Amino acid sequence: MRRQVAVCYVLCEEGQQEILGYYTLSAFAIEAKDLAADVVAKLPRYPLLPAALLGRLAVDQRYRGQNRGRLLVIDAVQRVCRSDLAAMALVADALNERVAASFYAPLGFLPIPDRPLRLYLPLGRIRSTLLLGEE
Repeated sequence: MRRQVAVCYVLCEEGQQEILGYYTLSAFAIEAKDLAADVVAKLPRYPLLPAALLGRLAVDQRYRGQNRGRLLVIDAVQRVCRSDLAAMALVADALNERVAASFYAPLGFLPIPDRPLRLYLPLGRIRSTLLLGEE
């Protein structure tokens, strides 16, 4: 954070100081060639597109299996969508294929074909969904 590379957000119970989980966000660029054709078709023809990188997502082992990770991802999506900086996707790197399939895929993340552990969530598809509480 001191070097302005990422910003860290933490999850705590209201009124408590114990950290239940955290994630970082940073600016990122994704190559248009790495995106699904239907996503690219709706975007300007640039080789690099603005995105946000969801990094260092972690939940304390005592709180795993309680949807805390999902809450952190939803918070990250909301922050990116509310930001004044443009980002057409939220990018995440899964630890392994199991995490990619069981955690990120159900949230709508799509794999990048040449890098199956790097996934992206097209933000245009979810800005108007109930995930953000909008219609």
